[in-house]
Amino acid sequence: MKRSAEKILDVDALRDRIVAARDAGRTIALANGLFDILHVGHLRYLESAGSEADMLVVGINSDRSARELKGPTRPIVPEIERAELVAGFDCVDLVTVFDGATVENLLRICRPDVHCKGTDYTTETVPEAGVARELGIRVAICGDDKRHSSRDIISRVKNES
Repeated sequence: MKRSAEKILDVDALRDRIVAARDAGRTIALANGLFDILHVGHLRYLESAGSEADMLVVGINSDRSARELKGPTRPIVPEIERAELVAGFDCVDLVTVFDGATVENLLRICRPDVHCKGTDYTTETVPEAGVARELGIRVAICGDDKRHSSRDIISRVKNES
């Protein structure tokens, strides 16, 4: 079993690992998210995404992109800790931190077979759908019906304080 930190790679090392996996005949799925306060919805999303291919790569929003997407008080957990926690899931093979509101650049670099998004999207509303189409990447909607969110957990904790 791999240690979590060994699964976290920069983009160049990630690209090399993906090339090696492809050369070995493995298919690649890419999932992404903020993963700020981990909850069961994250696990279900990643397990579902992992079933879409032989190898699951997860992109974690950088702290900067998290602030842009969620506001100045987010993330609660720093990017390297979020990456290590996600890497700790058995269903996750590799993790990288990315900057930007979408993973379009990561899709271009990794060229996965499948781009996995949560059930708060449809295949038509995935922000990277155009790039996925352009590159011939299948889009899959994965996970449970989005009854869980870090935002709701943070709100509950604040209200109970």
